[in-house]
Amino acid sequence: MNPLDIENSLLSLLIWLPVIAGISILAVGSDQRATMVRGLSLGFSILVFLLSIPLYTLFDPSTSTMQFVEKASWIQSYNINYHLGVDGISMPLILLTTLLTVIVVISGWQVITERVAQYMAAFLIMEGIMIGVFASLDSVLFYVFWEAMLIPMFVIIGIWGGPNRIYATIKFFLYTLLGSLLMLVALLYLHNVSGGSFDILDFHEVKLDMNTQILIFLAFFAAFAVKVPMFPVHTWLPDAHVEAPTGGSVILAAIMLKMGGYGFIRFSMPIAPDASQELAWLMITLSLFAVVYIALIALVQQDMKKLIAYSSISHMGFVTLGLFIFNSQGVEGAMMQMISHGFISGALFLCVGVLYDRLHSRMIQTYGGVASKMPIFAGFVVLFAMANSGLPGTSGFVGEFLVILGAFQANPWFAIIASLTLIFGAAYTLWMIKRVIYGKVVNEDVHSLTDVNAREIIMLSMLAAMVLIVGVWPNPILEVMHVTIEDLLQHIAISKLP
Repeated sequence: MNPLDIENSLLSLLIWLPVIAGISILAVGSDQRATMVRGLSLGFSILVFLLSIPLYTLFDPSTSTMQFVEKASWIQSYNINYHLGVDGISMPLILLTTLLTVIVVISGWQVITERVAQYMAAFLIMEGIMIGVFASLDSVLFYVFWEAMLIPMFVIIGIWGGPNRIYATIKFFLYTLLGSLLMLVALLYLHNVSGGSFDILDFHEVKLDMNTQILIFLAFFAAFAVKVPMFPVHTWLPDAHVEAPTGGSVILAAIMLKMGGYGFIRFSMPIAPDASQELAWLMITLSLFAVVYIALIALVQQDMKKLIAYSSISHMGFVTLGLFIFNSQGVEGAMMQMISHGFISGALFLCVGVLYDRLHSRMIQTYGGVASKMPIFAGFVVLFAMANSGLPGTSGFVGEFLVILGAFQANPWFAIIASLTLIFGAAYTLWMIKRVIYGKVVNEDVHSLTDVNAREIIMLSMLAAMVLIVGVWPNPILEVMHVTIEDLLQHIAISKLP
């Protein structure tokens, strides 16, 4: 196979290789072969990550057109196609997915001792499905991937989760499924008015009156707001995070939440541009409410996982705020916030997992003085805490700075309210660090703690490197998305109804 053939089928390879690998591991694996299963899982996840790198190296940032396009007839009688492609918005999210899957496999290396094959297979299959969500250009294909990714996460939480995992999985499943049904209705309507096409790019060209756009926007809102999650449909997330195993929490926070923001960019804003601007007040109000109110809720949490879960909701409020102020700084800041939050939230959940593996408690009051026993671990935690607080020089600063800058251009009050998260974020994050990492050892069990091992150092170092590199040098990410975002904003501007 020559390089051109690989380029023309690269997205299919990234989608189906981990799915097939996961199914193969299910067929081969048993707990007696756990070592082989772990090795195969790591090998396949690294291979998929390496195969995703050409998406960046061969990407042309000077155009907003879809690249690495693949198209074949799927269900010919209904004009449903297997249509894939990426642009400057979806490509970075695919790279984020492939990198974090490698880290999740490493994180579960010694921790998962039962049903190892099923655990690793679930993450590999979910990786392929999530890449499919970001790469789909046919709305039916997108919907199939969108719904299918619920199944592996449902299994991961339901089997390897905590004592209330059944309640958390059902709540997670119902919230996300019910919202998606309204999206399906909107897609079917758009199919009818677009001349029988299910192509997402064809939907972007459909001209709709304001009332229809508002209904379409609200239907998409039901699906994407739940996934972000936005206030007030956020209550499923803390429960899911608390009950999920560490790897499940990492993927849930770092990748799955980003699909809500991606949905707004790919569907809501270009398909219903006038309704997006008409209802921007609602989106901005809910976003600012999440940024401030949910941060205050995080401040009183005693469970570290719940604190980080509420922190995620607050930080994702920055994403929706940046998207609906309709300027390049805001939208680019929202994208940077999604990518940065993937690194930071994933790292924080891994850090909680490191402590939980040792003392089997997530409660803040269990710890104190951890730095005296785990100095290397303490260094990692403090770095990620500073990044979560938006410290300049870390990736957490870049997205928040751009969103606040864009918000100031739209309305100074938006920027003032949004900037409160810098205060509250520092408050709940650093207060947690003070009580867990520093101070006196109040629990005798802390004396038994051992510092991070080589496996844990590898996974935390990978994320620490990304947090620092993106924080100091964000341009490689910004330049690939700039033209695509400018084209999106221009499309919204010229689509305005008379």
